[in-house]
Amino acid sequence: MSPHPSRIVIVAAVAALAAASGVGCGGTLYALQANAAASKVEQAKQLGAESLAPYEFTYAREHMTKAMSEAAEGDYSDAIGLAEVAEDYADRAIKLARAAHRGAGR
Repeated sequence: MSPHPSRIVIVAAVAALAAASGVGCGGTLYALQANAAASKVEQAKQLGAESLAPYEFTYAREHMTKAMSEAAEGDYSDAIGLAEVAEDYADRAIKLARAAHRGAGR
């Protein structure tokens, strides 16, 4: 079972706080990227992307989950890359969900 996107936002915020307290450059870069990606995943969820763009949404969410796992192990390089992919796919999910909403007359 994957963590809820709200949990992702909380974890990203904790990572940002850890980075601000001097965890290191990799941690800081990861925290910034993870925060951006988690926000996009949450936005996609709010737009209904789970059902309107299920592939893109799931791909984004799972990459965010893996990014958090890598960061927890101190592998910030991989974590940053995974968070970037998560953000990219969350953007795709957002676009598809918005297009679906427009097509439905919303």
